[in-house]
Amino acid sequence: MAENSGATSYEAGLEGASTKVAEFHEERTFLKTVQHWLHQTPSAVPMIVLAVSIVVFALLSSNFFKATTLSTILQQIAIVGILGCAQAIVVLTKGIDLSVGAIAVFCSVIMGQFTFRYGLPAELSIVIGLLAGAAMGFANGWLVAKMKLPPFIVTLGTWQILLASNFIFSANETIRSQDLRDNAPILQFWGNAIEPGGVKVLYAVFLMIALVGIMAYVLRSTAWGRHVYAVGDDADAAELAGVRTSRVLIQVYTLAGLFCAIAGWVMIGRFGSVSPTASTGQLGNIQSITAVVIGGISLFGGRGSIVGMFFGALIVGVFEMGLRLVGTDPQWTFFLIGALIIFAVAVDQWIRKETA
Repeated sequence: MAENSGATSYEAGLEGASTKVAEFHEERTFLKTVQHWLHQTPSAVPMIVLAVSIVVFALLSSNFFKATTLSTILQQIAIVGILGCAQAIVVLTKGIDLSVGAIAVFCSVIMGQFTFRYGLPAELSIVIGLLAGAAMGFANGWLVAKMKLPPFIVTLGTWQILLASNFIFSANETIRSQDLRDNAPILQFWGNAIEPGGVKVLYAVFLMIALVGIMAYVLRSTAWGRHVYAVGDDADAAELAGVRTSRVLIQVYTLAGLFCAIAGWVMIGRFGSVSPTASTGQLGNIQSITAVVIGGISLFGGRGSIVGMFFGALIVGVFEMGLRLVGTDPQWTFFLIGALIIFAVAVDQWIRKETA
Protein backbone atom coordinates (compact mmCIF):
# COMPACT_ATOMS: atom_id res chain seq x y z
CA MET A 1 0.00 0.00 0.00
CA ALA A 2 2.85 2.32 0.85
CA GLU A 3 4.43 1.59 -2.53
CA ASN A 4 1.21 2.53 -4.38
CA SER A 5 0.85 5.81 -2.50
CA GLY A 6 4.47 6.67 -3.29
CA ALA A 7 3.93 6.05 -6.95
CA THR A 8 0.73 8.14 -6.90
CA SER A 9 2.44 11.08 -5.24
CA TYR A 10 5.29 10.86 -7.77
CA GLU A 11 2.87 11.00 -10.70
CA ALA A 12 0.97 13.82 -9.05
CA GLY A 13 4.18 15.76 -8.76
CA LEU A 14 4.72 15.51 -12.51
CA GLU A 15 1.40 17.13 -13.31
CA GLY A 16 1.88 20.44 -15.04
CA ALA A 17 5.57 19.79 -15.69
CA SER A 18 6.99 20.79 -19.07
CA THR A 19 7.15 17.98 -21.63
CA LYS A 20 9.59 19.78 -23.95
CA VAL A 21 12.92 18.16 -24.72
CA ALA A 22 16.06 20.25 -24.50
CA GLU A 23 17.20 21.44 -27.93
CA PHE A 24 20.53 22.89 -28.97
CA HIS A 25 20.66 25.13 -32.01
CA GLU A 26 24.06 25.89 -33.51
CA GLU A 27 24.16 29.18 -35.33
CA ARG A 28 24.90 28.52 -39.02
CA THR A 29 27.59 31.04 -40.00
CA PHE A 30 28.74 31.68 -43.56
CA LEU A 31 31.85 29.53 -43.02
CA LYS A 32 29.72 26.72 -41.61
CA THR A 33 27.47 26.94 -44.66
CA VAL A 34 30.47 26.76 -47.01
CA GLN A 35 31.93 23.88 -44.99
CA HIS A 36 28.66 21.94 -45.21
CA TRP A 37 28.37 22.58 -48.96
CA LEU A 38 31.93 21.43 -49.60
CA HIS A 39 31.27 18.30 -47.55
CA GLN A 40 28.25 17.53 -49.72
CA THR A 41 30.11 18.41 -52.96
CA PRO A 42 33.69 17.09 -52.66
CA SER A 43 34.55 17.93 -56.29
CA ALA A 44 33.72 21.62 -55.78
CA VAL A 45 37.18 22.71 -54.58
CA PRO A 46 39.15 21.22 -57.51
CA MET A 47 36.50 22.53 -59.92
CA ILE A 48 36.92 26.06 -58.55
CA VAL A 49 40.74 25.81 -58.60
CA LEU A 50 40.62 24.53 -62.19
CA ALA A 51 38.33 27.36 -63.33
CA VAL A 52 40.50 30.01 -61.66
CA SER A 53 43.69 28.48 -63.14
CA ILE A 54 42.26 28.52 -66.66
CA VAL A 55 41.18 32.15 -66.33
CA VAL A 56 44.56 33.26 -64.93
CA PHE A 57 46.61 31.52 -67.62
CA ALA A 58 44.24 32.72 -70.35
CA LEU A 59 44.89 36.30 -69.17
CA LEU A 60 48.66 35.74 -68.98
CA SER A 61 48.99 34.06 -72.39
CA SER A 62 46.86 34.66 -75.47
CA ASN A 63 47.81 31.21 -76.76
CA PHE A 64 46.46 29.33 -73.77
CA PHE A 65 42.72 29.45 -74.41
CA LYS A 66 42.89 27.75 -77.79
CA ALA A 67 41.40 24.44 -78.88
CA THR A 68 44.83 23.04 -79.76
CA THR A 69 46.23 23.90 -76.32
CA LEU A 70 43.29 22.38 -74.46
CA SER A 71 43.51 19.27 -76.66
CA THR A 72 47.21 18.93 -75.85
CA ILE A 73 46.45 19.12 -72.12
CA LEU A 74 43.90 16.32 -72.43
CA GLN A 75 46.38 14.19 -74.37
CA GLN A 76 49.04 14.71 -71.70
CA ILE A 77 46.76 13.63 -68.84
CA ALA A 78 45.20 10.60 -70.59
CA ILE A 79 47.47 8.06 -68.89
CA VAL A 80 47.42 9.84 -65.52
CA GLY A 81 43.62 10.08 -65.67
CA ILE A 82 43.24 6.31 -66.16
CA LEU A 83 45.80 5.55 -63.44
CA GLY A 84 43.89 8.06 -61.31
CA CYS A 85 40.72 5.96 -61.70
CA ALA A 86 42.65 3.01 -60.28
CA GLN A 87 44.14 5.03 -57.45
CA ALA A 88 40.85 6.75 -56.61
CA ILE A 89 38.83 3.61 -55.89
CA VAL A 90 41.65 2.28 -53.71
CA VAL A 91 41.94 5.54 -51.73
CA LEU A 92 38.16 5.59 -51.24
CA THR A 93 38.58 2.36 -49.22
CA LYS A 94 41.19 4.11 -47.02
CA GLY A 95 44.03 2.40 -48.88
CA ILE A 96 46.74 3.46 -51.27
CA ASP A 97 48.38 1.75 -54.24
CA LEU A 98 52.03 2.53 -54.90
CA SER A 99 52.26 -0.11 -57.62
CA VAL A 100 49.95 1.40 -60.27
CA GLY A 101 52.79 2.72 -62.44
CA ALA A 102 54.73 -0.55 -62.30
CA ILE A 103 51.62 -2.59 -63.20
CA ALA A 104 50.97 -0.33 -66.20
CA VAL A 105 54.51 -0.61 -67.57
CA PHE A 106 54.78 -4.35 -66.92
CA CYS A 107 51.43 -4.99 -68.67
CA SER A 108 52.55 -2.95 -71.69
CA VAL A 109 55.72 -5.05 -71.85
CA ILE A 110 53.70 -8.27 -71.58
CA MET A 111 51.50 -7.18 -74.51
CA GLY A 112 54.53 -6.34 -76.63
CA GLN A 113 56.71 -9.34 -75.75
CA PHE A 114 53.93 -11.92 -76.11
CA THR A 115 53.35 -10.57 -79.60
CA PHE A 116 56.94 -10.26 -80.83
CA ARG A 117 58.83 -12.82 -78.74
CA TYR A 118 56.24 -15.61 -78.61
CA GLY A 119 54.44 -14.86 -81.87
CA LEU A 120 50.91 -14.63 -80.42
CA PRO A 121 48.28 -12.54 -82.20
CA ALA A 122 48.37 -8.98 -80.87
CA GLU A 123 44.71 -9.17 -79.87
CA LEU A 124 45.39 -12.22 -77.67
CA SER A 125 48.47 -10.54 -76.18
CA ILE A 126 46.32 -7.56 -75.20
CA VAL A 127 43.84 -9.85 -73.45
CA ILE A 128 46.70 -11.59 -71.62
CA GLY A 129 48.11 -8.20 -70.58
CA LEU A 130 44.72 -7.06 -69.24
CA LEU A 131 44.27 -10.32 -67.31
CA ALA A 132 47.81 -10.00 -65.94
CA GLY A 133 47.03 -6.52 -64.64
CA ALA A 134 43.87 -7.77 -62.94
CA ALA A 135 45.86 -10.65 -61.41
CA MET A 136 48.49 -8.25 -60.04
CA GLY A 137 45.73 -6.13 -58.52
CA PHE A 138 44.10 -9.26 -57.07
CA ALA A 139 47.39 -10.16 -55.36
CA ASN A 140 47.51 -6.71 -53.75
CA GLY A 141 43.89 -7.00 -52.64
CA TRP A 142 44.32 -10.51 -51.21
CA LEU A 143 47.33 -9.44 -49.15
CA VAL A 144 45.45 -6.40 -47.82
CA ALA A 145 42.06 -8.07 -47.22
CA LYS A 146 43.02 -11.60 -46.16
CA MET A 147 46.49 -11.16 -44.66
CA LYS A 148 45.50 -7.83 -43.06
CA LEU A 149 48.73 -6.17 -44.18
CA PRO A 150 48.90 -2.35 -44.51
CA PRO A 151 48.17 -1.24 -48.12
CA PHE A 152 51.17 1.12 -48.09
CA ILE A 153 53.61 -1.69 -47.24
CA VAL A 154 51.98 -4.24 -49.56
CA THR A 155 51.99 -2.01 -52.62
CA LEU A 156 55.44 -0.59 -51.85
CA GLY A 157 56.71 -4.17 -51.94
CA THR A 158 54.81 -5.19 -55.08
CA TRP A 159 55.97 -1.99 -56.80
CA GLN A 160 59.58 -3.10 -56.36
CA ILE A 161 58.80 -6.71 -57.29
CA LEU A 162 56.89 -5.76 -60.45
CA LEU A 163 59.50 -3.24 -61.60
CA ALA A 164 62.24 -5.86 -61.20
CA SER A 165 60.09 -8.50 -62.93
CA ASN A 166 59.45 -6.04 -65.75
CA PHE A 167 63.18 -5.57 -66.42
CA ILE A 168 63.97 -9.28 -66.03
CA PHE A 169 61.16 -10.43 -68.32
CA SER A 170 61.84 -7.83 -71.02
CA ALA A 171 65.65 -8.12 -70.79
CA ASN A 172 65.58 -4.31 -71.11
CA GLU A 173 64.47 -4.69 -74.72
CA THR A 174 62.52 -1.86 -76.34
CA ILE A 175 60.15 -2.66 -79.20
CA ARG A 176 60.37 0.14 -81.77
CA SER A 177 57.46 2.16 -83.01
CA GLN A 178 58.05 1.13 -86.63
CA ASP A 179 57.93 -2.58 -85.76
CA LEU A 180 54.65 -2.07 -83.92
CA ARG A 181 53.19 -0.09 -86.80
CA ASP A 182 54.17 -2.73 -89.36
CA ASN A 183 53.31 -5.90 -87.42
CA ALA A 184 50.89 -5.08 -84.57
CA PRO A 185 49.14 -1.74 -85.18
CA ILE A 186 46.36 -2.58 -82.72
CA LEU A 187 48.87 -2.15 -79.89
CA GLN A 188 49.08 1.53 -80.93
CA PHE A 189 45.29 1.87 -81.30
CA TRP A 190 44.81 4.44 -78.53
CA GLY A 191 47.45 6.67 -80.13
CA ASN A 192 45.22 7.21 -83.17
CA ALA A 193 43.26 10.43 -83.32
CA ILE A 194 40.45 12.32 -84.94
CA GLU A 195 41.07 15.89 -86.13
CA PRO A 196 37.85 17.92 -86.18
CA GLY A 197 38.68 21.41 -87.42
CA GLY A 198 42.37 20.56 -87.41
CA VAL A 199 42.38 19.89 -83.64
CA LYS A 200 43.97 16.54 -82.79
CA VAL A 201 42.11 14.47 -80.19
CA LEU A 202 43.50 11.03 -79.32
CA TYR A 203 41.23 8.02 -78.89
CA ALA A 204 42.89 7.71 -75.47
CA VAL A 205 41.19 10.93 -74.37
CA PHE A 206 37.76 9.49 -75.18
CA LEU A 207 38.67 6.30 -73.31
CA MET A 208 39.73 8.25 -70.21
CA ILE A 209 36.53 10.32 -70.21
CA ALA A 210 34.42 7.16 -70.70
CA LEU A 211 36.11 5.40 -67.77
CA VAL A 212 35.64 8.44 -65.53
CA GLY A 213 31.95 8.65 -66.50
CA ILE A 214 31.32 4.93 -65.98
CA MET A 215 33.06 4.84 -62.59
CA ALA A 216 31.29 8.02 -61.46
CA TYR A 217 27.96 6.32 -62.18
CA VAL A 218 28.99 3.02 -60.57
CA LEU A 219 30.22 4.66 -57.36
CA ARG A 220 27.25 6.99 -57.08
CA SER A 221 24.34 4.81 -58.21
CA THR A 222 25.07 1.15 -57.45
CA ALA A 223 25.10 -0.95 -54.29
CA TRP A 224 28.72 -1.91 -54.95
CA GLY A 225 29.70 1.76 -55.11
CA ARG A 226 27.99 2.44 -51.79
CA HIS A 227 29.83 -0.52 -50.28
CA VAL A 228 33.16 0.96 -51.43
CA TYR A 229 32.37 4.21 -49.62
CA ALA A 230 31.13 2.32 -46.56
CA VAL A 231 34.35 0.29 -46.29
CA GLY A 232 36.43 3.47 -46.51
CA ASP A 233 34.29 5.36 -44.01
CA ASP A 234 34.19 2.65 -41.32
CA ALA A 235 35.09 -0.93 -42.25
CA ASP A 236 33.93 -2.38 -38.92
CA ALA A 237 30.53 -0.70 -39.14
CA ALA A 238 30.20 -1.81 -42.77
CA GLU A 239 30.95 -5.40 -41.71
CA LEU A 240 28.27 -5.24 -39.02
CA ALA A 241 25.83 -3.88 -41.62
CA GLY A 242 26.36 -6.96 -43.78
CA VAL A 243 28.98 -5.67 -46.23
CA ARG A 244 31.55 -8.31 -47.07
CA THR A 245 34.50 -5.97 -46.66
CA SER A 246 37.19 -8.47 -47.66
CA ARG A 247 35.42 -9.24 -50.92
CA VAL A 248 34.94 -5.54 -51.67
CA LEU A 249 38.63 -4.80 -51.04
CA ILE A 250 39.77 -7.64 -53.30
CA GLN A 251 37.37 -6.48 -56.02
CA VAL A 252 38.60 -2.88 -55.72
CA TYR A 253 42.28 -3.80 -56.04
CA THR A 254 41.56 -6.22 -58.89
CA LEU A 255 39.64 -3.54 -60.79
CA ALA A 256 42.47 -1.09 -60.10
CA GLY A 257 44.92 -3.57 -61.61
CA LEU A 258 42.73 -3.87 -64.71
CA PHE A 259 42.65 -0.08 -65.08
CA CYS A 260 46.46 -0.03 -64.82
CA ALA A 261 46.69 -2.62 -67.59
CA ILE A 262 44.42 -0.46 -69.75
CA ALA A 263 46.74 2.47 -69.01
CA GLY A 264 49.64 0.27 -70.14
CA TRP A 265 47.92 -0.34 -73.47
CA VAL A 266 47.29 3.40 -73.79
CA MET A 267 50.99 4.03 -73.05
CA ILE A 268 51.97 2.03 -76.12
CA GLY A 269 49.77 4.19 -78.34
CA ARG A 270 50.74 7.43 -76.60
CA PHE A 271 54.52 6.86 -76.72
CA GLY A 272 54.56 4.73 -79.87
CA SER A 273 56.90 2.05 -78.52
CA VAL A 274 57.05 -0.60 -75.80
CA SER A 275 59.74 0.35 -73.30
CA PRO A 276 60.40 -1.29 -69.91
CA THR A 277 62.16 1.92 -68.84
CA ALA A 278 59.11 4.16 -69.36
CA SER A 279 59.02 6.89 -66.71
CA THR A 280 55.45 5.93 -65.77
CA GLY A 281 56.87 3.00 -63.79
CA GLN A 282 58.42 5.41 -61.27
CA LEU A 283 56.31 8.55 -61.70
CA GLY A 284 52.86 7.05 -62.32
CA ASN A 285 52.33 6.41 -58.61
CA ILE A 286 53.08 9.99 -57.60
CA GLN A 287 51.13 11.46 -60.51
CA SER A 288 48.02 9.41 -59.75
CA ILE A 289 48.14 10.19 -56.02
CA THR A 290 48.59 13.88 -56.86
CA ALA A 291 45.49 13.86 -59.08
CA VAL A 292 43.49 12.07 -56.37
CA VAL A 293 44.54 14.38 -53.54
CA ILE A 294 44.15 17.63 -55.48
CA GLY A 295 40.84 16.23 -56.76
CA GLY A 296 39.39 16.26 -53.25
CA ILE A 297 39.36 12.52 -52.49
CA SER A 298 40.11 12.09 -48.80
CA LEU A 299 43.17 10.02 -47.92
CA PHE A 300 41.19 8.95 -44.84
CA GLY A 301 38.72 7.14 -47.09
CA GLY A 302 34.99 7.27 -47.65
CA ARG A 303 34.73 10.71 -49.26
CA GLY A 304 35.38 12.11 -52.73
CA SER A 305 34.53 11.41 -56.34
CA ILE A 306 36.13 10.20 -59.55
CA VAL A 307 35.05 13.45 -61.21
CA GLY A 308 37.09 15.33 -58.64
CA MET A 309 40.12 13.19 -59.52
CA PHE A 310 39.59 14.12 -63.18
CA PHE A 311 39.59 17.80 -62.23
CA GLY A 312 42.76 17.20 -60.21
CA ALA A 313 44.52 15.67 -63.22
CA LEU A 314 43.36 18.60 -65.36
CA ILE A 315 44.72 21.08 -62.82
CA VAL A 316 48.18 19.50 -63.05
CA GLY A 317 47.97 19.57 -66.88
CA VAL A 318 46.81 23.19 -66.90
CA PHE A 319 49.64 24.28 -64.59
CA GLU A 320 52.27 22.48 -66.66
CA MET A 321 51.03 23.91 -69.96
CA GLY A 322 50.25 27.37 -68.61
CA LEU A 323 53.63 27.89 -66.99
CA ARG A 324 55.34 26.63 -70.15
CA LEU A 325 53.46 29.14 -72.30
CA VAL A 326 54.18 31.97 -69.88
CA GLY A 327 57.88 31.08 -70.07
CA THR A 328 58.59 30.50 -66.38
CA ASP A 329 61.06 28.04 -64.90
CA PRO A 330 59.58 24.49 -65.06
CA GLN A 331 60.48 24.02 -61.40
CA TRP A 332 57.63 26.37 -60.52
CA THR A 333 55.26 23.64 -61.69
CA PHE A 334 56.48 21.28 -58.97
CA PHE A 335 56.46 24.12 -56.43
CA LEU A 336 52.85 25.08 -57.12
CA ILE A 337 51.60 21.50 -57.36
CA GLY A 338 53.27 20.73 -54.02
CA ALA A 339 51.52 23.75 -52.50
CA LEU A 340 48.22 22.58 -53.98
CA ILE A 341 48.64 19.13 -52.42
CA ILE A 342 49.15 20.63 -48.96
CA PHE A 343 46.22 23.00 -49.53
CA ALA A 344 43.97 20.12 -50.63
CA VAL A 345 44.78 18.04 -47.54
CA ALA A 346 44.24 21.06 -45.27
CA VAL A 347 40.84 21.72 -46.88
CA ASP A 348 39.92 18.05 -46.50
CA GLN A 349 40.76 18.14 -42.80
CA TRP A 350 38.65 21.28 -42.35
CA ILE A 351 35.72 19.77 -44.26
CA ARG A 352 35.85 16.58 -42.18
CA LYS A 353 35.25 18.64 -39.04
CA GLU A 354 31.77 19.34 -40.40
CA THR A 355 30.74 15.82 -39.41
CA ALA A 356 32.80 15.67 -36.22
